[in-house]
Amino acid sequence: MTVYRLSTRIHSNAPSDSILYDLCIYRMDSERKRFLLIDVKQQPIQANYETLKHSTDNISESLTTIYIMEVTLYRKTMLHTHCVTASPFTRMYTLEELASGKAWSSVKRENPCYFVTSGTSKLESEGGNIVSVNISKQDRPFIAEQYPVGGPQDPFEKSIIEEQIKNRFNHITYPNQNVGSLCGPAAFFYCLQMDRPDVYAQAAKDLWQFGKTKIGALEIAPGDGCRHPAGDFYDTFGPRILGLDWMTLAALRDSENRVLSFDTLDSPLAGITMWQTLTEWFEKAGYIKVFSNVGVTQAGIQGIQDLNNYVQKGYKVISLINDSLLEGSSSERATYPTHWIVWDGPVTEDSDDNVHLKLFSWGKVSDRIKTEKKIPFFINRFFGGVVFKPLK
Repeated sequence: MTVYRLSTRIHSNAPSDSILYDLCIYRMDSERKRFLLIDVKQQPIQANYETLKHSTDNISESLTTIYIMEVTLYRKTMLHTHCVTASPFTRMYTLEELASGKAWSSVKRENPCYFVTSGTSKLESEGGNIVSVNISKQDRPFIAEQYPVGGPQDPFEKSIIEEQIKNRFNHITYPNQNVGSLCGPAAFFYCLQMDRPDVYAQAAKDLWQFGKTKIGALEIAPGDGCRHPAGDFYDTFGPRILGLDWMTLAALRDSENRVLSFDTLDSPLAGITMWQTLTEWFEKAGYIKVFSNVGVTQAGIQGIQDLNNYVQKGYKVISLINDSLLEGSSSERATYPTHWIVWDGPVTEDSDDNVHLKLFSWGKVSDRIKTEKKIPFFINRFFGGVVFKPLK
């Protein structure tokens, strides 16, 4: 059990003694219940624009635990105090970063900011006094080549992305790579969405606003090509992939590529994820691996039993299969690894010995195994999996 003293800093050119702040630091669980670490109102900022150091309760949290930090700024005048931020500034940091004074960015705009003009106004009767104020606005990080900002089909339009994030936060929809070979990133973000919806939402907001994010020690910083993708985002049936899923799934995969760039909706080779890379994503984000039997050869009936034991205890099971195992695949003969899924229960058999598995894949959570298939059919398309403790 430890008491931590947490702080952050703001950027401003206003006198520090005229600024107050609200600071709320919290995390959520899988049911979106808030656990407050710090919650203070209208505190004075220090002369160096750092907040005061606020003490936590005596807690036993891991230093890798991710928290959401909210900051609201106020300006004091002789007559009153008024809020100068339209909505709270939010970022996420680990407990270690918060406790060690690292809960801020070297990039000015990635911090809570409040700037005022130094020009002095005069009464109109005293003569012309024109004060010019230059306000810079950075270009939006994600812009599709064929769908410009302000266009009717812009997949990264702010209100559209906000609605998509809201649906994911409330577990109404799930990651769906659709046309892209991004099943590895989809499995990662599905687990993150289910375990820490607050972290999922904040990561998506960071990517839309800044073009990058950091989840624990996992840095996602896609290249220019990924942030300005080519290709058709729509077909006759609607979106081929949602803007939110491109920002998260393609950005994660592109951040790991050293040779191939994920810069178009038709980049299948750049989207293939090996289990070593997938494991690294989970571990950097704070997940703890407890078991793995994944490989290029079938894991057999023992492999199924091993993963069943873990999923029944509440662990995350991410499994490698051939997609011909699932409904919607026309293939029946392919028996090599092609696709990542997340188990949502154990593998079972019904009274007719048909195999069943509730799982996440392609934006849905359901029993997706092809009907009237037996265990041998499953085993020939099953290549084990990786098991993690749920993220808290």
